[in-house]
Amino acid sequence: MIKTLAYVIIILIGLCASPLLIGNLGHVYIAAGDYQIETSLVVAIIGLIVFYSLLQLAEWIIVALLNLLIHSRYLPERWRKNAAKKHTLSGALALAEEDWPAAEKAMAKGADKGEIPALNLFAAARAAQHQHKPQQRDEYLARAAKDPHAQTAVNTSRTRYLIQQGDYVGARETLSMLSPTSRSKAPVLLLAKDLYLQQEDWQALKLLLPILKKRKLIEPDALAKLTRKTDCALIGDAARESEAELDKCWHWLSSAEKKIPEVLTLYLMGLCRYERKTEAIKLLNKAIKSGLSESLLAAIPKIANAEDDSVRKQLQTQAGAEDANPLFHQCMAILAAQTRDIKQAKVHWKKVCELSPNKDAWLSLAQIHEQLGDNANAMYCYRKAAKS
Repeated sequence: MIKTLAYVIIILIGLCASPLLIGNLGHVYIAAGDYQIETSLVVAIIGLIVFYSLLQLAEWIIVALLNLLIHSRYLPERWRKNAAKKHTLSGALALAEEDWPAAEKAMAKGADKGEIPALNLFAAARAAQHQHKPQQRDEYLARAAKDPHAQTAVNTSRTRYLIQQGDYVGARETLSMLSPTSRSKAPVLLLAKDLYLQQEDWQALKLLLPILKKRKLIEPDALAKLTRKTDCALIGDAARESEAELDKCWHWLSSAEKKIPEVLTLYLMGLCRYERKTEAIKLLNKAIKSGLSESLLAAIPKIANAEDDSVRKQLQTQAGAEDANPLFHQCMAILAAQTRDIKQAKVHWKKVCELSPNKDAWLSLAQIHEQLGDNANAMYCYRKAAKS
């Protein structure tokens, strides 16, 4: 708009000045060596305008030719970059379709001249992993590692692939380069959890669990299950190693972890192993008073014997609440057998067969009937056991 207005103003000025110029043409004389030019002022001005226009046109032509030469020189490079973009796009589509051979081929081709070569190489490594081609996978990761910003991602990917491959030793070596701590990224911590589980490195996993809990990286139920498994493994290993190691491991656990039935059961059996039964019975009675669990009921007959009346008395206090629990009656039946109270054992085995009939329960009840001389009922129980 402003440029058009300027042109209009120039034209109006020319129209206004033209009568004056026509009435007074002026005179211009130019001499250069043997050449002389003599003309009017109007012709000279027109000539200057035409000369300037030709000069401007020549400048445009020269600049255009130079740009064409420069672009022609780098044109193959542009072609290669455009081709890399096409390969990357086709590789991404192949990854989405899980066409691993096509994805690997396309991503590898697009890596050389791609905008983000490391991204192509990571994708190619993933495709190679799915094809069970560890050598090519490691080559892609090694090329990606040349980018200093991608070093952590390379080690993370290599650790994950080695775990999937089953090379836990190699994965542990690579994981050590990442040094999992509370400041590590979530994928590194989760990889460490999976690797420690595979290697059954319970000590390392025990140290990692508080970090996983604080960062909320796994669900509460899964965390509780993993904590129970880890603590049981630690207590079990410690009990097999030495009494001192058992005490050390027990004191390492939190109050909540000591109340986990499976963990407590293993500790009690460990105490009995090192002839500390009095301490074990004391803790057992306290645990029974707090509530019975499946693991505790299974372990009681292994810990208590015929002389441990305190355990039997404590169990009797739970009889009303546990009357519908077949495991409770099975435990009571075994304890009654320890004291040769056959009639009481019969009562409890019959209850087990009513609540949860199984082969072992029928066989135990049959043997009780045999001891009491009741052969008819013994045969009946044996037939039931055979059908179970």
